Amino acid sequence: MNRKSFLNLTARAGLFLGVTPSLIACANDKKSEKQILEELLKSEKVLGTAVNLTTEAISKVRVGIIGMGNRGSVLIQMFEYLIRNNYAEIVALSDISEKKLQKNQEYLKTIQDKEAALYFKDKDDWKNLAKRDDIDLILIATPWEYHTEMSVFGMEHGKHVACEQPMAMTLKDCWKLIEVAERTKQHCMYMENCCFNGEELWVLNMIDQGVFGDVNHAEGAYIHDLRKHMMDETYYEDQWRIKHHETTNANLYTGHGLGPVSMYMDIGRGDNYDHLVSMSSREQSLSTAAKKINFRAQEFACGDMNTTLIKTKKGKTIMLQFDTHTGRPYTRLNTITGTKAVHQGYPSRLYVGHDDLQWSHGWLKDDDYKTYREKYDHPLWKKLKEQIDANAVGHGGMDFVMIYRLIRCLNQGLPLDINLYDSVMWSAITPLSELSVANQSASIKIPDFTGGTWATKRKAEVLRDIL
Repeated sequence: MNRKSFLNLTARAGLFLGVTPSLIACANDKKSEKQILEELLKSEKVLGTAVNLTTEAISKVRVGIIGMGNRGSVLIQMFEYLIRNNYAEIVALSDISEKKLQKNQEYLKTIQDKEAALYFKDKDDWKNLAKRDDIDLILIATPWEYHTEMSVFGMEHGKHVACEQPMAMTLKDCWKLIEVAERTKQHCMYMENCCFNGEELWVLNMIDQGVFGDVNHAEGAYIHDLRKHMMDETYYEDQWRIKHHETTNANLYTGHGLGPVSMYMDIGRGDNYDHLVSMSSREQSLSTAAKKINFRAQEFACGDMNTTLIKTKKGKTIMLQFDTHTGRPYTRLNTITGTKAVHQGYPSRLYVGHDDLQWSHGWLKDDDYKTYREKYDHPLWKKLKEQIDANAVGHGGMDFVMIYRLIRCLNQGLPLDINLYDSVMWSAITPLSELSVANQSASIKIPDFTGGTWATKRKAEVLRDIL
């Protein structure tokens, strides 16, 4: 690629990263491509104070929810057990649709005595919710482009924040989240529900118990045919989600695959991402579907499949995939390879090698698999079995476990299972993958968002026993 082409692509990616045009303009003949990229990816100051962040215990967490569409309407249902046991209460709800608010208000009346205050007067009414002095925690379930602004506003007004993915769409916003969260000393959590799923917690517990030996490679993904949903006029308000596919060629939804495998690999807890390369296939499936129904947009920037490879500081590798265009079975891959065992999801299969090297080349038989599943099932899922079964509407129970852990950590003033730096790292892979794709799959150095705290070894917080 010649220099002019490189600068054009880097400028376009720079805008996506949130970098000002003036920084791109400084790239003159005296600066190499490597120097330009170093400036784009330059790390900013990080204090590292959000590691093991503890706050004053809150006996009953007062909650406000912004965004009561598909996701918000599921999240509110996860509070029934917590409300009935006086661990939490829903104080206020906000959405641009009064109809959606009223529907969730009717549900709320069945699980708590007090009605929630409703905010829907205009597109900025959510700010009045965030300004209330009787809210401890704000949950954000709005379109992606509002996540950083709402998270920052909430923390600036003294609220802990838990937000659906991604928490940021640009590197500039990633650094902003870190600066504000460290300054305000508020929790800032990426609500990655797959980190709390039974299969993922079982695998994490086996890794912690030494079943896998040393872990060296993992594969995660979000492969989910969303063509119908994205082009539906009502499922996503104003069809906001597909608009990102019209403009951006990257991994647009990293957390479902990356969150769990990052916990398996102690990312931020003894290891860290070092660099990545990313490439996308051509786009075909989404545009073909759009033409069949005469959808308003029939060309899309995002390739059908994005594959991103990440290398860690300790030499481990991660393959991360994203495909919401292609008609194929759902999978998150959830594959982890260690020196003693291998797990592969969808369907869940386990292989355990033998020290005498006389191993079989097949997966464990059903009875042996069940033995491992029962022996190493995460204690959290055993303890909450009744509540999980009652809340299966939340993606098989993992939504409930996520909200339960969030509220109970705040009840006890404990660090959250997913901290600020996890939230930013998982979000940052989107703009970093876009930059690599735009520059012919160039290797991109991943900034250290942890302020060096990643080097201190510690267990994943979700392995703790919390009442």
